[in-house]
Amino acid sequence: MQALEGLRVVDLATVLAGPAAAKYLADFGADVIKVEAPAGDGTRRMGWMPPGGGDAYMWQTVGRGKRSVVLDLKTTAGLEAARTLIDHADVLIENFRPGTLERLGLDPEHLLARNPRLVVLRVTGFGQTGPYRSQPGFASIAEAMSGFAGLSGDPDGAPLLPPIALTDELTGIVGAFAVMVALRHRDRTGEGQVVDVNLLESILQVMGPLPAAYAGLGYLQPRLGAGIPYTVPRGTYECADGVWIAISASAESVAMRVLDLLGVAGDPRFATFTGRAEHRAELDALVREWCAARTAAEALAAFAGAEAAAARVYSIADVVADPHLVEREALVEVDGVLMAAPVARLMATPGEIRHAGRTLGADTEAVLGALAADPTWPARDGG
Repeated sequence: MQALEGLRVVDLATVLAGPAAAKYLADFGADVIKVEAPAGDGTRRMGWMPPGGGDAYMWQTVGRGKRSVVLDLKTTAGLEAARTLIDHADVLIENFRPGTLERLGLDPEHLLARNPRLVVLRVTGFGQTGPYRSQPGFASIAEAMSGFAGLSGDPDGAPLLPPIALTDELTGIVGAFAVMVALRHRDRTGEGQVVDVNLLESILQVMGPLPAAYAGLGYLQPRLGAGIPYTVPRGTYECADGVWIAISASAESVAMRVLDLLGVAGDPRFATFTGRAEHRAELDALVREWCAARTAAEALAAFAGAEAAAARVYSIADVVADPHLVEREALVEVDGVLMAAPVARLMATPGEIRHAGRTLGADTEAVLGALAADPTWPARDGG
């Protein structure tokens, strides 16, 4: 039995962040009913398509473990079916622009009046309140406005957005976590609630102490390429054979071992965190020269011998072939689609990806047929 078996989730969200939250719940046993418009979720046509046809890999990943039901929420019948599903659900996930759910007649206040145990996860760009609440929210905008993009890139280059859907996936994890916190409260008190999660504040969490450093010290972190202010050396370096490796000396003991490898142990410029940061350019130059004089295999062997942190910079092809990840089954093939395994390992109740994203409306007949036969379906056992 999986940890979330018996938990019913109605997923009204589209594209990535909201559906990602539902995906993580499905991985651990929740019965997620993905409600799609007749045209289907946009991720069915987003990005790479399988060579044999069918829905995009994006959909097959984010729609995994879910049942697909087509409902037209612009019709009375579609809305009524959605209300019935929500009436007997534990969780509703939506990511419409604020006010849209209310205009549809699915105001959370009314939904909670009908189903007091319901947890409503609302995922938006900027939250349900504030001057930006009605603005369209996209991950790229959140990455720009959080300060994240401003820190990314070479010192003299342009600020860079991440080349993956970083904030969407991060917000999905935040949303799933918040749902579980709300369910914990619900299970103790019987009281459901609305959960407000947004892209901007989710990515803001990874900025760590930078707001405090600015407020207390006036510090504004510059773009440092692959570096960070308090760890030097830290970055990516090209070896003699053209292979790039990543090096980090975030712990003092590791930094001392790296300095010994470089032949500059005892150099007063590099004796402390502060000194290494002040002399970043000189120390980085030494690391570049050291790596350039060795193949990647030689450099990595030297770092391993010194018990210092270094690794080859992987391509996805390297990731797929890595023996550690293969042994741990960090990537699993589901219905012919390779994807990341459930995000955490639970010893007693492990996650499982039951299937890749299903074809549009694959479960509509079964779900709506059950609703017609028994209006209380899918009421929870004993509740």
